[in-house]
Amino acid sequence: MPHESISIFDIFKIGVGPSSSHTLGPWRAAQQFLAFLESGKLLQEVVSVRVLLYGSLAKTGIGHGTDLAVQLGLSGADPVSVDTSSIHPRINDIRNMKKLLLQGRHEVDFDPKEDIEFLITESLPFHPNALTFLATLYNGEQLAETYYSIGGGFVVKEGQAPSGNSSAQLPFPIDNADDILHWCRKTGLSISEVVMENENAWRDEQETRAGLLNIWRVMRECMFSGCNTGGALPGGLGVKRRAAELCKKLLQGKTYHDYDSWVEAIRQGGSDFKYILDWVSCFALAVNEENASFGRVVTAPTNGAAGVIPAVLQYFVLFNGGDREDKILQFLLTASEIGSIFKKGATISAAMGGCQAEIGVSSAMAAAGLTEAFGGTQRQALMAAEIAMEHHLGMTCDPIGGLVQIPCIERNTMGAIKAITASQLALQSTPDFAKVSLDAVIKTMWDTAKDMNFKYKETAEGGLALMVPLGLKEC
Repeated sequence: MPHESISIFDIFKIGVGPSSSHTLGPWRAAQQFLAFLESGKLLQEVVSVRVLLYGSLAKTGIGHGTDLAVQLGLSGADPVSVDTSSIHPRINDIRNMKKLLLQGRHEVDFDPKEDIEFLITESLPFHPNALTFLATLYNGEQLAETYYSIGGGFVVKEGQAPSGNSSAQLPFPIDNADDILHWCRKTGLSISEVVMENENAWRDEQETRAGLLNIWRVMRECMFSGCNTGGALPGGLGVKRRAAELCKKLLQGKTYHDYDSWVEAIRQGGSDFKYILDWVSCFALAVNEENASFGRVVTAPTNGAAGVIPAVLQYFVLFNGGDREDKILQFLLTASEIGSIFKKGATISAAMGGCQAEIGVSSAMAAAGLTEAFGGTQRQALMAAEIAMEHHLGMTCDPIGGLVQIPCIERNTMGAIKAITASQLALQSTPDFAKVSLDAVIKTMWDTAKDMNFKYKETAEGGLALMVPLGLKEC
C-alpha cells in the first residue's frame, strides 16, 4: 500500500459548520467540479446543473446543510473566507430567483427543490458520502462527475487517489504509531519536532508556524463568539445555546470587551477543580454551538468534533501557563499526527466508523498534544492517545434529526474531559507496563467500525435519533 503523506493543514482546516463530511466536503467537491469545468473551458457552455446526493449525504444532508454547501460551492464562495452572515441571504436569493451564478459569473437556471436530489435509498460502494454533479451543455452534451466526502473535509474524485499531499517526499514517513516511535528514537526528536521536519517538505517553517497560529486564532475566536451568543440553534429542534449563559454565570458579573480581557476575567476566578471543569465544558459547548449555527470553525479532525481540541488547548493556555507560542505549536503538531495515523489506519468519518471516529479521534489527538505540551515523553503521549480512544470505542453516531446538535455538542465536552484525564493518567504512568498499544487500539477501532450496524453511522436511523419525537419546524 503506497504511503499517504498528510499535512497538519489537511487535519486542521478552516471552514464552516456544521459538518466536515456533509458540509465542508460537498462544498469542496462543488469547487472541484467547477475546476473541472474551467480546465476544459466548459463553464460558459453550461446551461443547467443538477446534484445527486447518495447514502448518508442524502439521509442527513438537510440537517447538515449539504444542500446549502453545494449551492455555495457552485456559486464560487470559499468556506475559508466566506462571510458566514451572508450564507443564508445567498441561499434565499438562489431559492427565490431560481438562478445560480456558477463561479460567481455564469448564470444558469437552478431550482434547489428540483435540482438537488436526495437519493435516500441509494448508496455507492466506495463510501457512504457520495455526490454526483450533472451538467448539460449548450450543445446537448451531458457531463457527470462523482465525488466522495471521506471525512474531515477530505474529498476523493471517483477513479482518483485520495486528496491531500501524497506526492510530498517526507524525511520521516509515518503510517502508524510504531513509525512515530522509530523516528523519535532514531533522531532524538520529540513527536512535534518530527512533524515539523515533515512539514518542511511542503513549506518554510515560518509559514507553518504562522499557519498554525492562525488556526489557533480561529479556534479562539470561535470559542469567544460561542461564549457570547445566546438564542436557539437553527434546524428546528429548538435546542437552546448554553455556552453564553454558562460563561456569564461563571464570570459572576466580571466585565470584558475583547478576547484578551475575557481570558483575564476567567483567570481571576481561580483554579478550583469544579471551576476549571465548568470552563472546559463551556469552551467545547461554545465551539460546537457555533458549528451548529453555520459558524466558522476548524476541523479537528472533523467539524462534529471541532470543540475538543480548542477546549483542551484553552484549558492548557488559561490554567496551566501554556500561553507561549512554542507550547501551542507543540500541542497542535503532536495532535495532528495522531489524527493522521487514525485516518490512515482506520477512519475519521462518522459515516464509516460512528462517533468513535470523530469524538474518539479528537480526544486521542488532544490527549497526545496535551501530554507532550506538559513535558511528557513520546511514549507517554502515544499512551495518552490510546487511553482516550480506548474509552470511546464503539461510540455510535446517532444525531437526532440528522443535526450536529444532540448528542454531538455534549459529546465534545466529554471528549475534552476524557482527553485531560487520559493525559494525566499517561503522565503518571510508565508506558513499559501498558498492555494496549496505540496501533492496537486503532486497529480495534477500525474492526469495530466495520462490525457496526449502518444505522449507527450518521444515518439518523438508530440510537438516540429514534428516541426523541421531532416535530421539526422549517427554519
